Amino acid sequence: MAGGPYPQQGSAADHTIRQPVHPVVPDGVTAVDDIGYRGPTACAAAGITYRQLDYWARTGLVEPSVRPAYGSGTQRLYSFRDVVLLKIVKRFLDTGVALQNIRSTVQHLRARGFQDLERMTLMSDGATVYECSSPDEVVKLLQGGQGVFGIAVGVVWRDVDAALSQLHGERVDTGETLVGDNPADELARRRNRAG
Repeated sequence: MAGGPYPQQGSAADHTIRQPVHPVVPDGVTAVDDIGYRGPTACAAAGITYRQLDYWARTGLVEPSVRPAYGSGTQRLYSFRDVVLLKIVKRFLDTGVALQNIRSTVQHLRARGFQDLERMTLMSDGATVYECSSPDEVVKLLQGGQGVFGIAVGVVWRDVDAALSQLHGERVDTGETLVGDNPADELARRRNRAG
């Protein structure tokens, strides 16, 4: 990425795929990849409707990476990173970026891996989405007149983290419900202790 911002729409082969970092959830419960979030929880954290979530999953825009729906009665499970992508998609849609460009951006982000994602800024002029990994790249893009809207992915990452910390998750290995740290949800905490 030295040399300035570049359009993210290049092929996935142009980018090094890096493995995500696996932080530990407070209290040592489990790594982030071991927790899934059901549809309503993902919607609440990303600020989208269930109808949007369902449509985006069915069309392949953002599919649940933990567990897809296998038919009637099964629940999709979204990873933390999936929820971050959902919120990024929502932000781009709200600013009028074309769905085709959003789809390319999501494919690019999945292909490049998620390491350093929270230090990235995604810029768009409405027609193209650019990935910037340093403040200098953002400035260079703005000076060139290309960027008119930016998403600081780290801010989205922290927003989603704060929202999910107050909502319920599910351990992928055991199916155990992990109760969020929501002071208003005393009943759920009591149920979890009793069960």
